[in-house]
Amino acid sequence: MNMAIFTLRAIAEAITTMPYVLILITIGFVLYLRNKNTVAMQRMVIGEYMNSALELTISQIVLGIMGGALGSLMLSYLGVIFDNQITISLLFMLSVILMLFRSRFICFSYSAGILSIVSVVFQIFQRGSNINLSQYDFLKVDVVMVMSLVAVMHIIEGILVFIDGNKGAIPVFSNKDNKIIGGFALKRYWAIPIAVMFLINNPVTADSLNVATPSLWPIVKSSYFKIVATTAIALLPFYGMIGYSAITFTKTKREKAINSGICIGSYGVILLIVAQFARLSLFAQLMVAIFAPLAHEVMLKLQMYYELKGKPKYVSTDDGLMVLEVAPSSPAYEMGIKSGDLLIEVNDKRIFNEQDMIEALNEMSNFIWLKVKTVKGKLLQVDYNKMNTTKRLGIIFVPRIIPKESVVVKYDKNKFKDVLQKAKKKNDDDGKSDK
Repeated sequence: MNMAIFTLRAIAEAITTMPYVLILITIGFVLYLRNKNTVAMQRMVIGEYMNSALELTISQIVLGIMGGALGSLMLSYLGVIFDNQITISLLFMLSVILMLFRSRFICFSYSAGILSIVSVVFQIFQRGSNINLSQYDFLKVDVVMVMSLVAVMHIIEGILVFIDGNKGAIPVFSNKDNKIIGGFALKRYWAIPIAVMFLINNPVTADSLNVATPSLWPIVKSSYFKIVATTAIALLPFYGMIGYSAITFTKTKREKAINSGICIGSYGVILLIVAQFARLSLFAQLMVAIFAPLAHEVMLKLQMYYELKGKPKYVSTDDGLMVLEVAPSSPAYEMGIKSGDLLIEVNDKRIFNEQDMIEALNEMSNFIWLKVKTVKGKLLQVDYNKMNTTKRLGIIFVPRIIPKESVVVKYDKNKFKDVLQKAKKKNDDDGKSDK
């Protein structure tokens, strides 16, 4: 029980004391700016945002803190301990460097793998050489502990993606088999305060703890048990960023978040088990070091493969127009129309394409009724009696043909930033015209 109390106290210090508070505020500000971009995209495509930038940011901060507390408790009870802070610093520094080559390389799986390989090579060279390399001993890392840390971070990431990964999704369009398909681009980040245990030789050092440990502790590496008896444990917090990015045309945004969360969490559990083999030999450490980034890449490639081979979920047909997204508090939302429904008729006018929809809306009065086919195949007729020319219906359809003047987002990762700039310009112009 004492271990849990001390761990949670370390997390509390990470969100209430300097300089950690300043770090949290800075991260929150960066997340807010990113969420403003997301909201701008949603306004351009949907007509209004699904959640405000502030709401998106608060959920990231709050859930990140909760995830950090859970991860810290897991690390503490597993007995993940480091001899010093150099390993953590190298891990972060390498992640930042790798991110410059490709954004997904910020994941600790890659930096931990490279760091562990360097450690193994250094130890092999040190054993076979008569040269004194003691000044470079910081390159020797405990592969079991490093990989266990990375595994726990992925378990927490999986939980956060499962819970919150679908927030801030942006409707996108692409082409497949000469048909326009709709989908969602998802991107979320969370600030994670993690309290990590370090061994220190001076038990009276500030912030050091001598805690009563459980009988099975430590689970990860029992060789530390004797060391702990003659030293103290320091619980020191640091902040990590967990990021999630995905695109789906075969699932709902919620289904995609659940699927991704399970995959990421499962990878974390498998890595945690595999990491324990690193204690056997240097060769085993090398195998674990290779496994971490390789398995992560395989996980990503498999998800991409199934996405490409899967059946598109949002496609308009001869029966009607597919509803991709519904704006909150819109007439369509109040009528109960949901993503995945198929719009068949508007005011008794059969809808075959987007042009039919435009003409039907131009001819309507204050009263509008729609016939839709739900995701479950049930035919419904819904109506709304407060419609006027200034109100938008609030539905994003998957078009059968994209008119030149239509404002839609075609998914192309190389041009996504250009679309974002257009969204910002459009919002600025709208703001000027309202004044």
